[in-house]
Amino acid sequence: MPDTQPPQTTGPDAAAAYEPTGRTAPTRSRERAAYDREQIHSILDEAYVCHLGFVRDGAPVVLPTLFGRIGERLYVHGSTGSRPLRTAGGSSDGLAVCLTVTHVDGLVLARSAFHHSLNYRSVVVHGTAHAVTDPDERRTALDAIVEQVVPGRSRDSRPANEKELAATAVLRLDLREVSAKVRTGGPNDEPEDLALPYWTGVVPLTHGCAAPVPAADLDPAITVPDYLKAL
Repeated sequence: MPDTQPPQTTGPDAAAAYEPTGRTAPTRSRERAAYDREQIHSILDEAYVCHLGFVRDGAPVVLPTLFGRIGERLYVHGSTGSRPLRTAGGSSDGLAVCLTVTHVDGLVLARSAFHHSLNYRSVVVHGTAHAVTDPDERRTALDAIVEQVVPGRSRDSRPANEKELAATAVLRLDLREVSAKVRTGGPNDEPEDLALPYWTGVVPLTHGCAAPVPAADLDPAITVPDYLKAL
């Protein structure tokens, strides 16, 4: 049976932060790197989509997909016909992957083209992904993936049946080699550019949800649930 327990962390330091490694320590803008566990979880939990990178036939591949987090573990959604899912499922060694999420919070407009930038929050996870085969763990993982998109939705929809479960694959990736990178603040113009006659500053970007649009065949007696109103 696969390991269904999330990796454990012990001690005050382990509880507060992930340990930097050669793969998670940046070579540029080191001051933007962060390993705080709570901050990293927050960035992951706010994302809808992750990008999963791996090597296939000697060439890099990056796939966008849905995911969910339970404690110190990520679950990545896929199809049983997907190459990475088949590779991970067919090998006890799993599949070496790099998973990322990114939020863009603002457009940073400097006086010089060189210093234009973005305010952002990102997380990079390195590790080995394994296919989830235990039925109970798979159902729990799929609920977490639904909850990642809309909290409360997994309890307000029909669970996957056996046919749907057979067509759905899930990868498990433990949070061990993890780092965040964050940029905030305004432009970093050169002193000699401060007198240039160009507008400079930040254009904040915000995320929001419009009013839910009911399906054409929805029973009019079914009202918008509270968890959607909360969005």
